[in-house]
Amino acid sequence: MHDLAAGVTHFQRDVFPAKTELFARLATTHRPETLFIGCSDARVVPELITHSEPGELFVIRTAGNLVPACPPGADGVGASIEYAVAVLGVSRIVVCGHSGCGAMTALAERHDLSATPMIAEWLRHAAASAARATGAAAGDAVPTLVRVNVLAQLANLASHPSVAHAVAAGTATVEGWVFDIGTGAITVIDAAGSDSVLAA
Repeated sequence: MHDLAAGVTHFQRDVFPAKTELFARLATTHRPETLFIGCSDARVVPELITHSEPGELFVIRTAGNLVPACPPGADGVGASIEYAVAVLGVSRIVVCGHSGCGAMTALAERHDLSATPMIAEWLRHAAASAARATGAAAGDAVPTLVRVNVLAQLANLASHPSVAHAVAAGTATVEGWVFDIGTGAITVIDAAGSDSVLAA
């Protein structure tokens, strides 16, 4: 098991001193350029994948990288999106799904979630994605759902007024990614469903 205390010691002794000026600036400035919405999966580390420095990404992580449509009341995901877009003024929004996603696997394989009711309730935000991915070949069910789900979350993002306003004003762009854990490849999916390889 990774020793967290040893990790902190390493950070304070070896990492922080090399970035003293950066952290001094970040102590009074918070202007990330990108809102990165990814899965809570421990294998998906946005800063590592994008080689980003502290302060460059505003990160929201949820099970299944789900972005609920804008609710009538406040919730943590919606408030974080609004803060990143309307207050911090991010210019790029990325929704990143990934291979082998446990949430998408549970939906694609119709796992019994009765013992985990909060997970079952949360995954209802991906029910439309699961319905659209029905019919995929058995070996392709999870990868297909991962991709379809990213597209669905892009659509949900558009229901958030701060995002809709920023996109319409041309001050922010929105895109979907699928990260392949085994190869490191990233496929970019635009809102129209077109794919391109960002990295391999």
